[in-house]
Amino acid sequence: MDFNDSPEEAAYREAARAWLEKNAAEHKGGASANGRRPNSPEHMAMAKSWQAKKADAGYACITWPKEWGGAGGTPIQSVIFGQEEAKVGVNYGYFTIGLGMCVPTVMAFADAGTKTRFVKPAMRGEEIWCQLFSEPAGGSDVAAARTRAVRDGDDWVINGQKVWTTGAQYCDYGILLVRTDPDVPKHKGLTMFWIDMHDPAVEVRPIHQASGGSEFNEVYFTDLRVKDSQRLGEVGEGWKVALVTLMNERLAVGGSSGPDYKLIMDLARQTSGPGGPTMKDGAFREKLADWYVAAEGLKLTRFRTMTALSRGQTPGPESSIGKIIAANQMQDMSNQGVEMEDQYGILADPSEAPMQAAFQQSLLWAPGLRIAGGTDEILKNIIAERVLGLPGDVRVDKDVAFKDVPTGR
Repeated sequence: MDFNDSPEEAAYREAARAWLEKNAAEHKGGASANGRRPNSPEHMAMAKSWQAKKADAGYACITWPKEWGGAGGTPIQSVIFGQEEAKVGVNYGYFTIGLGMCVPTVMAFADAGTKTRFVKPAMRGEEIWCQLFSEPAGGSDVAAARTRAVRDGDDWVINGQKVWTTGAQYCDYGILLVRTDPDVPKHKGLTMFWIDMHDPAVEVRPIHQASGGSEFNEVYFTDLRVKDSQRLGEVGEGWKVALVTLMNERLAVGGSSGPDYKLIMDLARQTSGPGGPTMKDGAFREKLADWYVAAEGLKLTRFRTMTALSRGQTPGPESSIGKIIAANQMQDMSNQGVEMEDQYGILADPSEAPMQAAFQQSLLWAPGLRIAGGTDEILKNIIAERVLGLPGDVRVDKDVAFKDVPTGR
């Protein structure tokens, strides 16, 4: 493991830092903690302006081929720019799903005309994409999709429902996983399409969250007609297409940020409990030590990913490990932070709450992070089976036609 930049990486970091110092200042005011989306027109306009500016400078999608508007750079260059961008506090979350998960899937499976139409506008922030996978009856099982697509000449007619779709209310397009053949096992009867989110047959219903926001949505399809040319991959091969999206999703979600042990140390220096100053409380200091050790372990695990990227290698299962650790630590630390703030812990307004409500926001967000991009249980199974070589879970529906799988009704 190499913790240091190579001479080329150091030069790239310096160039990125200089560009950010020159261009980021006017966009800082619109950025939000942890990339949360206020969903105001002004915030969206600021985000699109920043995305276009990055695209013009070659920093929007660094690893994408130049023919599609990218810089043709390396993964480690993308990591370096992301680190420096985070340092200057310009953080928008509107484009993460589209550019990190959806559009790469389009680039991998769509025809040349589709890629020419969609890739560059998405990279510039002119169009935003969402990912339509989860369903109410599916739980953590993406392959249990019941949204149905039926062939009708050159079209497909889609009916069904998706849920927990991030940003659907402001997205222009989406990638949609549907059931096209119920007569084969669940993983073999799926097909992927791209769809227009503004089609009248698509209804988006925002879900009001405990945080007060509505980042997630229910999405309903009523006789939505899509052309066969909107298909991504072969008919019945949707699971293979979805795996490309899911691998990118777990890498992106695994990098989510939140309050760290340094911030809670600052809070502990300002608060007192029944026994005196919090920083002198033995129980708190024990927790603090645990958080520090976990944070250092997570940092070193991410360094392994960076080292692999720097050497042109494909990272291993670090994103699954990182997501489990980061999400659980965020929830635990945020709960402790809110408790330490005593009566002020009920305040959610950043202008009124201690630490600009960082712990309150993260406490409300952390449970969702433990579900998004794969639940804790799913990721633990992946690590157990694919990393440790342990026996796989018993899957009684593996060879059963989807239409014959019991529904519990």
